[in-house]
Amino acid sequence: MTNSDLATRISTRLARDILTGTVEPGTHVATQQIADRYQVSRTPVRDALVALADKGLLQHRANRGYFVPKEIPEDLAQQIAARDAEEPDVYQTFAEDWLKNRLPEIVTEQSLRQRYDLTKSRLNDMMARAAREGWAERKEGYGWRLLPVAKTSDAFEQIYRFRLAIEPVALLEPGFQIDRKVLEEHRRTQEWMLEVDVTRTPPEQLLANGAAFHEALITMSNNPFFVSALKRVNRMRRLMEYRARVDQERLQVQCSDHLEIIDLVERGEIVEASYFMRRHLSGALRKKSPVARNWSDEADAEGADTVKN
Repeated sequence: MTNSDLATRISTRLARDILTGTVEPGTHVATQQIADRYQVSRTPVRDALVALADKGLLQHRANRGYFVPKEIPEDLAQQIAARDAEEPDVYQTFAEDWLKNRLPEIVTEQSLRQRYDLTKSRLNDMMARAAREGWAERKEGYGWRLLPVAKTSDAFEQIYRFRLAIEPVALLEPGFQIDRKVLEEHRRTQEWMLEVDVTRTPPEQLLANGAAFHEALITMSNNPFFVSALKRVNRMRRLMEYRARVDQERLQVQCSDHLEIIDLVERGEIVEASYFMRRHLSGALRKKSPVARNWSDEADAEGADTVKN
């Protein structure tokens, strides 16, 4: 993928984050910050920031950089939202097809390009993302292998049990250090999510905000093994959670729990925060497991129908 293609994708993602309020009005948008956020290099980020400034979604201030405007013109917001609605999310379709057993375990790039009507660069982008999220790997020599991680309800539950084993304990690590600036950033995000209309917000954005909170907290343990383990399983579980129907009630509970954990950590009540984290993850496991099992059963049934037909 060229820098131009990547810059376009970065500008699209950042525009969505700005319009949904994930990146708040008045925020200073630094090149390195966005590069770290989307795990890309600085060069395409610079191009993306210029493009968004030209559209009016960012303001450039001499010697200070780029900032999110206090107010975004309604017609511009509607124009961008309409454009996004018209463009199919091929990656989501790809993930859904794998979840519902519509794809074989081994796929070729040519078959995927024909199935999803993709250019070579867009296919490379899609497969690179699937590989990052832990459910696709390139075969030696030719083609790709799609992996069953977090595809089944059992794998989904195992991931949550693994998180139960590491996240509460990470808070009790001897090297745990509170980063109040990071906590405040996540407090603002969680408070915003309490007000958001889930019917108008991409589910993957809500899921990403939740994962980012847990990863930020475990990073404070200063134990790189905990951090890398959680990031890996979070990538894996996204595949199953793409089919989630995020309802307002569940989102309210999740965000309220996150805010309670932030309060406990800020007050230095780390043991209590560890206990609350365990309760929070246990509650999520109880609520999500039946849903994941239904998804798995539906996928098995659809896969059987596909075979018979």
